[in-house]
Amino acid sequence: MIELLRSNDPVLVSFIRSVLTDAKVGHSVADSQMSVIDGSIGAVQTRVMVAEEEFDKATQLLTEAGVDLKQ
Repeated sequence: MIELLRSNDPVLVSFIRSVLTDAKVGHSVADSQMSVIDGSIGAVQTRVMVAEEEFDKATQLLTEAGVDLKQ
């Protein structure tokens, strides 16, 4: 799996998960518990991971949904 996005914004991560789930794109969220443990100081960001073969599809879906993946 490769990283699609890294963020401290739980709403953004939730939205991305929803878009990917609706499109049946396999994904995983990494470090979500670590970002909570660090006291929300932003030291560890939550990462959204997708399979390498689905990266282009996921990128296109999120771009169409208005998500800025270059943050």
